[in-house]
Amino acid sequence: MSSVLGISVGAGTVRLARPQHGGPPGSVPPYSFEVQSISMPEQQAEETAADAIAATLAASPETAATTITFRSEPQARAVRAAMARRQLTNYQLVPEAVAAVHFAHATSDMRDVSTLAVYDLGSSGLTVSVINARTSDVYQCERISDISGDYLDSLIREQQIASGRIAHPADPAGLAALDGLCRAAKEQLSNSNAVALPSEQGLVLLTQENFEALMMLAIESSARMTRDVIIRAQHPVQAVLVLGGGARIPLIARVLERTIGVPVIVPAEPETALARGAALLARPAQVQQAPVAPAPIPMGDHDDATPAWLTAPARGRRPLSALANRAHSRRELNVAVLTVSSLVVVAAIGLGLGYGPEVLERGSSSDGSQAVPATTAPRPSAVGPSTAPSATTEAQHETVAAPPVNPRRAEETTAAPPSQGPNTFTVVPGLPPVVLPTLPPVVLPGFPPAGQ
Repeated sequence: MSSVLGISVGAGTVRLARPQHGGPPGSVPPYSFEVQSISMPEQQAEETAADAIAATLAASPETAATTITFRSEPQARAVRAAMARRQLTNYQLVPEAVAAVHFAHATSDMRDVSTLAVYDLGSSGLTVSVINARTSDVYQCERISDISGDYLDSLIREQQIASGRIAHPADPAGLAALDGLCRAAKEQLSNSNAVALPSEQGLVLLTQENFEALMMLAIESSARMTRDVIIRAQHPVQAVLVLGGGARIPLIARVLERTIGVPVIVPAEPETALARGAALLARPAQVQQAPVAPAPIPMGDHDDATPAWLTAPARGRRPLSALANRAHSRRELNVAVLTVSSLVVVAAIGLGLGYGPEVLERGSSSDGSQAVPATTAPRPSAVGPSTAPSATTEAQHETVAAPPVNPRRAEETTAAPPSQGPNTFTVVPGLPPVVLPTLPPVVLPGFPPAGQ
């Protein structure tokens, strides 16, 4: 017979709720639970919960579903990590407010409640949530640690020490024992008007009147915080559900009802309500299986309806020798392009500075061709027209003198094949020569032309 398990992870206590009789998940009576409480340090809450779940599942293999409540996302991640270290996967995580709403539906008349405020006063702090009672959507959730069960216990302890009936403990162990005694007195006051508890340090004597006077300021502050959270949620509530160990204090329900103006619901055993609500939500976890990869289809067995672009054969890889030849050809082409670009840049600089005609004339003189005058129109002079061109040519040869001719160089030049022209350059053997155009020299205003 299958069973379910609900766990609430508090600051100092982990509670496990199991039904006293077996039954399918979702059909467990709300008050037929066996609840187990485990106290531990706050830093070990998630690890303790995982150990308790592992031990319970090992002792009861028939447990079919497990639900764990969490207060915040960091706590949920810590619970997942602790469960993963123990290789536990059949569980689900739900927010504490969601478990509280489901427990309220199972134990109270919630037909007229569409939005519910949850007031959870635990040992380490106060959590106030505003939640949709029908869809379980959480509108607002805030938590403070200034008001807590431990803080209320400390108020009782200081009041008892100040009265002179209790000596101040000398060590932390005695202080912890006195805090436990004050906590027991606070819980007993929920059913009586006065409590007297003896201890090693003295007698703890507390009346209902003194207790409410000590608690009034802190409880009124918590009620105002609850009202502010409801205002920030922008959803009016029809009831307030009070949970946690602090819910046993009758003063809290009275102050909340007076401050907020709606009915206050206090269930029996409010400190175990979250664990029981988690058990009511317990469902077997749905573990998703990894998708199975389809079997490979042979290349020759394609369906006729398959498009041609899906069945086209893959291109074969080129051999390494072809790739090497292609890379070598690209390298040679890059070198040729770089050389041509360099010559064009040099020629452009020379033409811009006005040395292009001189360089071309020098090349023509070395090849035995007629020198090209630097200027097309000679200056007017008193000499006749027959002597003007020769004077201009002589002046040009005086300005740019031809370099001395080396006999050996001359022989080599004579033996070499005739040049293709002064403006023709062969850059790469085997490729057509490059012909550069002849541009007129640049004449700047205020400066004589080149060669004058």
